[in-house]
Amino acid sequence: MRLTVLAVGKLKSGPERDLTDDYLKRAGATGRALGFRSAGETEVASGGGLDAEGERLIARLMAGAMAIRLDEHGDNITSEIFAERLAKARDGGASDAVFLIGGAEGFSAPVLRSVPNAIAFGVQTWPHRLVRVMLAEQIYRAMTILAGTPYHKA
Repeated sequence: MRLTVLAVGKLKSGPERDLTDDYLKRAGATGRALGFRSAGETEVASGGGLDAEGERLIARLMAGAMAIRLDEHGDNITSEIFAERLAKARDGGASDAVFLIGGAEGFSAPVLRSVPNAIAFGVQTWPHRLVRVMLAEQIYRAMTILAGTPYHKA
């Protein structure tokens, strides 16, 4: 199963870019032995309004993918449950897991309908560039939980 962060906007060079890349690289390396083929990121252009951004996101969704929006109103789940959901999707035959991060205005109605599943990183509102880092870290953490390595110490 491929793991993809699908985000509106381009993350520029800097610490957030470096951390996101590092965690996704680690997740890819750890996940290969667990049946996760890769962990990567796809960026779509921002701008043109909520509907235009939504169309670009929907166009990049893979058929048959498990898709989850990152949304402040989504479910608050533990890292262990996140890992379990990835494993269940993998074991159920999903070829892809895609995590959507919207633009500054959020998600269009068609995206909300197409991707009803959502998770949140708490009740606070986070800058999108930090959400990318946090999501990449949680993907890596999920791989380490499934692999039984000592990274996750909850």
